[in-house]
Order: sequence, then structure tokens, then C-alpha cells
Amino acid sequence: MLTHRTVEVGGLGVHVAEQGTGPLVLLLHGWPETAHSWRHQLGPLAEAGYHVVAPDQRGYGGTGGPADPGQYTILHLVGDVVGLIGALGEREAIVVGHDWGAPVAWHTALLRPDLVRGVAGLSVPPAVRAPAPPLGLLRQRFGDGFYQLYFQRPGVAEAEFGADLRTTFRKLLGGAAADPVVRDGEGFLDRFTAPDPLPAWLSDEDVDTAVASFGRSGFTGGLNWYRNIDRNWELLAPWQGRRITPPSLFLCGDGDLTNAFTDRTRIAEAAPGLRGVIDVPGAGHWVQMERPHEVNSALLEFFGTL
Repeated sequence: MLTHRTVEVGGLGVHVAEQGTGPLVLLLHGWPETAHSWRHQLGPLAEAGYHVVAPDQRGYGGTGGPADPGQYTILHLVGDVVGLIGALGEREAIVVGHDWGAPVAWHTALLRPDLVRGVAGLSVPPAVRAPAPPLGLLRQRFGDGFYQLYFQRPGVAEAEFGADLRTTFRKLLGGAAADPVVRDGEGFLDRFTAPDPLPAWLSDEDVDTAVASFGRSGFTGGLNWYRNIDRNWELLAPWQGRRITPPSLFLCGDGDLTNAFTDRTRIAEAAPGLRGVIDVPGAGHWVQMERPHEVNSALLEFFGTL
């Protein structure tokens, strides 16, 4: 049975959805999501014999987070995962992440391989450390309008996304964008279509859940993850050249927009324990919601090899 509770992790009350008993599996959501994005994974993975836990991560949903943007670095996010494993009474976990949750999963495996039985990333592949601060490289490649640069300005994206929450989530989750670059005089949402009706995999109730959650939490906590991108690059300097050693899996929709700006050519170099790269035909960015059967089957097959 699916249950919800709050787990104390280093002074942060982390809201989790959990189901099942057995080896621990952590499901880490991305932006702008919560544990609800794993609604199609919790039951099937639990029924297969796993203790499945999906937290609202720092800055999101029922967890919330500190006001200081400096408290959202990758070290804080990995620290939350490490603390959650211990708070759940476990010594290790299989860690799965989607979107921003994928870098958190990859870096948990990089920094604390002793705690990670296996790691799977959805949408965002593992990467070797960039040769220079990433935001500058993105500016050179895409210009000042690249969405991760747009998100750097405090209050700007918050105002855009908060103006009409229902339209925001219908567009972000159900719509499609031609590219990730914000044009002069436009906002990020102007790049997206507004679907009517919603795609079959997304219900009005799902949109209601997102509206209610972000109506309470706001967007600043999640956007602070982006505002630490260059800081993360600095903090990770001591791990230059280190690789992700636990067994790993990468899975992505073949229509995922992130394919346009992530580097898939060095996945095996970044993660020598790679056991597969799976492209899901016809799926976009929200692959675990769009194609739950394919995602669950791939994850369980991977888990079975560990």
C-alpha cells in the first residue's frame, strides 16, 4: 500500500511516498516535478519485491527548503540522498533519477559508490566534468537566451510560471517546445504549445496536483538548483577524472528535447559500469509518465542484474 510520511534528514523534513518491502530503491524527480511524477513506478516496482521511496526533493512539494540559494548545491542534494538512505535504516540503495534527479543520482554514485548498488538516469546522461564553467559554455553554444541562463535571474522565471499555474503545467508537462532558447521579448513558456486536450498520459487531476503543490511551495527552491550550476562545477573540482563505478543504466525518450544539448558521446567514459543505453521510441521528456510499462520493464531488468 502506498503511504506518505516525513523523514528527518539533516534538519530537513523530507516528504516521501513509499511502497513495498525489500531492497531500497530511491526515485528522484526533476524540475518542475514532485514524487507524484513516479506514480506509475511505485506500485509495480514494489510488487516486484522492492522498498520504493520517492521523496519530494529539497525545495519542492511537501519538503520545501531553506531560503538561501547557496543551500541548493549538488553537495547538498547528494547529502540529502545519503542522509535519506541512513534515515530509512539502510546501508545502500538503487538510485534512479529523472531530469535534474538524474545528475543527483549520478553524483551520488560518483561521490558515495559505497552506498549505491546501482544507478539509473532518465533523460540526462552521466557526463565528464566540463573544461570550464558550464554556463559560459552554454552561452557560447546557444546564446544568452538558453533557458538555463534565463533561469539565473532571481524572480523572473518565478513571476512567469506563477502568473497562471494551470497554464504553466499544461504547457510544461503536456505541451512541446521547438527548442530550449528564450527569444527576446518572450518568456520560457512562449516556446511551448498549449495542448487541448491534454495528451492521453496526462490527466487534469495530474495538473491539479502540480498546481496545488507549486501553489504552496513556489518555484524558487527548484530554480535554485539551476542557480548553482557553475558553483557545482567549482565544488566538484576535487573529483576531476573520477568515474561512476556502480552498475548503471541510461534511459531516454527518443523525442526528448534534452538530446539537443546533452552529450551522449562520452557516457561510457563517465560511467564505465554502464549496462545499457535505452531509447524509448515515441517518448518525450517525461518518459516515466509517458511510457511507464517500458520504463518499469527496463528498470526491473536492470535491477535483476545487480
